[in-house]
Amino acid sequence: MKRETIEIQKALFAGRRSRAARYADLIVGRPGLAALARYELIVMLAANRAGAFGLWLRSRLYPRLLGRCGRNVAFGQDVVLRHPHKIEIGDDVVIDDHVVLDAKGRDNRGIRIGNGVFVGRNTILSCKNGDIILDDQVNIGFNCEIFSASEVRVGARTLLAAYTYLVGGDHEFGEANVAVLEQGRVSRGICVGEGAWLGAGVTVLDGCTIGRHAIVGTGAVVTRAIPDYAVAVGVPAKVVRDRREPGGATPATS
Repeated sequence: MKRETIEIQKALFAGRRSRAARYADLIVGRPGLAALARYELIVMLAANRAGAFGLWLRSRLYPRLLGRCGRNVAFGQDVVLRHPHKIEIGDDVVIDDHVVLDAKGRDNRGIRIGNGVFVGRNTILSCKNGDIILDDQVNIGFNCEIFSASEVRVGARTLLAAYTYLVGGDHEFGEANVAVLEQGRVSRGICVGEGAWLGAGVTVLDGCTIGRHAIVGTGAVVTRAIPDYAVAVGVPAKVVRDRREPGGATPATS
């Protein structure tokens, strides 16, 4: 799946526009002072309110910004929403403190979060004109990042331990005398199958798939497809056993 990526600096500073219009493009994603004022008012009232009152206030006000928000959704303190009209959240979801949900893009669908999902503190879901889909009951640990310039999908009941990084995009670098930032960008996307477990500090590179119920050990770097039920470890990650074989169910996470 290919989609034009967005260079934020060029998008922000092209043409003669007011600072408010540039800010609205980056943060709100909708034109007009009414949309900007609505966003600013809700964030000012609710974003950094501490304690139970803050939780209650965000549960009432944040859904007014989102494309869809289900029942029993808890938003922690200082949760950041960008292009919130392209964020959809199911029922019984926890978005912990300091999470960033950034659905930015021109023609993307944005972020889709299913039912029963937990997104841990300081985690970033970042779209650059891509889509991020978290299926039901996904559990994401602290300090993770999911980046998408096309589509990154995490299957149902998948566990991502702390500091996991899904890199759903890449840079072209074929011209040695041209800075990488000035060359093209590509994205093939990432798909993590249902019931998988990615240990702490795992990095998954663009274009990779991880099979259903697979386990990827702590600190591994995934550079190619991991089959269903496989246990993979190392840099680059290599399959060391099949969970369905005798003795294969022991996680290799060290």
